[in-house]
Amino acid sequence: MDMQMNFVRKLPVPAELKKQFPLGEEVTKIKEERDQIIKNIFEGKDDRFLLIIGPCSADNETAVLDYMNRMVKVQEKVKDKIFIIPRVYTNKPRTKGTGYKGMLHQPDPTKGEDMLAGIIAIREMHTRVVKETGFTCAEEMLYPENHRYLSDLLAYVAVGARSVEDQLHRIVGSGVGIPVGMKNPTSGDISVMMNSITAAQAHQKFLYRGWEVTTDGNPLAHAILRGYVDAYGRAHANYHYEDLRALIDAYAESKLQNPAVIVDCNHSNSGKKYLEQIRISKDVIHSCHSSEDIKKIVKGLMIESYLEDGAQAIGDGVYGKSITDPCLGWEKTEKLIYDLADYL
Repeated sequence: MDMQMNFVRKLPVPAELKKQFPLGEEVTKIKEERDQIIKNIFEGKDDRFLLIIGPCSADNETAVLDYMNRMVKVQEKVKDKIFIIPRVYTNKPRTKGTGYKGMLHQPDPTKGEDMLAGIIAIREMHTRVVKETGFTCAEEMLYPENHRYLSDLLAYVAVGARSVEDQLHRIVGSGVGIPVGMKNPTSGDISVMMNSITAAQAHQKFLYRGWEVTTDGNPLAHAILRGYVDAYGRAHANYHYEDLRALIDAYAESKLQNPAVIVDCNHSNSGKKYLEQIRISKDVIHSCHSSEDIKKIVKGLMIESYLEDGAQAIGDGVYGKSITDPCLGWEKTEKLIYDLADYL
């Protein structure tokens, strides 16, 4: 008996879609310039602090662009100390496989739209952000096969806590050409994360989108600490001074290139209490001030923030309010970034 899958249609390969929706020289130049700055930060040649910040999920293009345009003014004021990579997360992992899965799954079938419409909408939104704001953005690589649809636009890729043990995520991360952050798994096992970074930094040969592919390895693959959940479902943080020192020791044993960590201030580090992100971000910078080794390895923070505080149910219709994890609203976000710049 054949597999019970309905093959709806064959989608265009990424190269075809890129040709159909070209970026132009201006966007390409912005990406090249920002890629070099971010590379310098991870290699320790630029001491600016990275802030990977934005909505938990980019579900509404108008609100996302509103947020990004506001962020341009903030970036200008803190540019000597902080380099901002906005989050435009259009794919959302779901623990139970149900609920909102991101813009890829958002097309309206009643209007004859399908997943291709979702892919095009994602590409066009990312392109708008670059053209209107000069930002290149971060995405989660939830589906490694889809990365190539955006590979000429992105500045940063994160591999989530539920994907970090997956072979394909690890080896595709070895060839993305931009920094890839490997989150610790939900169990908190740091060795899993370190193994993932090792795989992403290594030469790889594998099958991808019907091709035999080789990579040289990604020396900018690094750690993201996001907290963890114990066997009883309780959240535990791993951003503290002692956690960062333990990560430094793990890196020393691994002999990996460019030891680096981004601290995710939400998720299990905050217990999803979004206001805690303010305290956690300042706590991490305090640890940086307390130890030169920690300052050297901590390259930045990941913060979930949008236009309105908190979260809402899908269909509530509050403009600029998260429909997934709760986020810091704009006023708190703006104040936090200025406070962080002063504290740095």
